Amino acid sequence: MLASRFLTKRLIPRRGFSPAAMLSARVRPIQTRNALGVACMATITQAITDDHRHIQDCYNEVVNSTDPDHQQRWGNQFTWELARHSVGEELILYPAFEWHMGTVGSQIAETDRKDHHQVKKMLKEFQGMSSSDPDYIPKIKALWCKLEDHIKDEEGNDLPALEQKLTPEHSESMAKTFGRTKHFVPSRSHPLAGEHPPFESVMGLLTAPLDRLTDMFRKFPEKDKEARPSGPRIDIPPGSNVIHD
Repeated sequence: MLASRFLTKRLIPRRGFSPAAMLSARVRPIQTRNALGVACMATITQAITDDHRHIQDCYNEVVNSTDPDHQQRWGNQFTWELARHSVGEELILYPAFEWHMGTVGSQIAETDRKDHHQVKKMLKEFQGMSSSDPDYIPKIKALWCKLEDHIKDEEGNDLPALEQKLTPEHSESMAKTFGRTKHFVPSRSHPLAGEHPPFESVMGLLTAPLDRLTDMFRKFPEKDKEARPSGPRIDIPPGSNVIHD
């Protein structure tokens, strides 16, 4: 009887418990609004560009601050966002270029993968640095310079070309898949994992749990800033030193 009560108390999840919360941050469906103001799901272009703007927000928080603690927290957030975004694109977006756009799409995908590899190598160096390092700001600025060129080309050329080949329903489905995929990929840069599935998918499944474990010991931005209208969106890494809902 006592053993039964103990097991019931210890092992049955408390109300509000979500297994997914142990693996990922709070899921935020990406939405937009139509001409009537009615909320609707985003296209893959909107999902990708939303990520780009958020990564840029994190970058700006780092370079526009002189507080080492603020820089470290937002540098960690920048790494967390960019690493997940990059792998999400490589698993969902680039195969779509190849599938829907033929030879041209394959060329776009390979060019983007090469860009990503360079960015991931630079991110690998940056993510191991402390904000007290004199090269911390120069390193993230050099990384952003490379990344910004990639973003401009992707938003200005690659994504519009892909959208022409997709139905609205397919684009919306890709946006949902992209969002879900980011919750199960590594949150740190691993250039040796490559940029091609399925090898990258397998490596991601192996490295993601370790990344999430080490994230628990890193500092991230305080969540209460999320409510500030002027502040960037914050999706807090799971298990970090910030309290979640």
